[in-house]
Amino acid sequence: MKYLKEYVESKIVINKSEFIGILVPIKEDDDINNAISDAKKKYPKATHYVTAWIRGEKAQYASSNDDGEPARTAGYPALEVLMHHGVTDILVIVIRYFGGIKLGAGGLIRAYSKSTAETLKVAKFYKKVMAEKYLLTFNYNLIDNVEHLLGESVNYINKDYTDKVSYEVVFLENDLSLLENIIHQIEVTKLPLEELKIEI
Repeated sequence: MKYLKEYVESKIVINKSEFIGILVPIKEDDDINNAISDAKKKYPKATHYVTAWIRGEKAQYASSNDDGEPARTAGYPALEVLMHHGVTDILVIVIRYFGGIKLGAGGLIRAYSKSTAETLKVAKFYKKVMAEKYLLTFNYNLIDNVEHLLGESVNYINKDYTDKVSYEVVFLENDLSLLENIIHQIEVTKLPLEELKIEI
């Protein structure tokens, strides 16, 4: 599952109606209510505040609200877009300022789906992984060599420069063989398994 890193919003205009998509990371019911309340304060006098949310490690909890739009033309289409993207612990609020032109049921479904999808495009996500961490300790003269060999295959948790260099890293494929050519010059300590947030 993917998790939203931070609050994000985007705007689109369809037939003179303005749609403002807001994505909020959530953990509990209060987060949902607070985010909706904040959106209403930030964008007062909007015609609709349509919502959809997904929660749980396996995205097992979900709900949507059409907020006065015809049934299943607003909240549910937004929810379907979220489900299609494999995200959880996320709330979307699509705020509509009516522009005077009716969109019809099909037009509303497309508009709320598009607003949600466009907001997802500008959002940043991470995944949670149980990963093996290693502490690599070595002399300063090996910095370039070590970083070159590791390339994009690790996430750096911490770098420490004292009498020696220490890198706390997570191998994304748990593949220590990347360092086999210089392993005799590096001290490798395996650290306890840990849940990490890896940006994607």
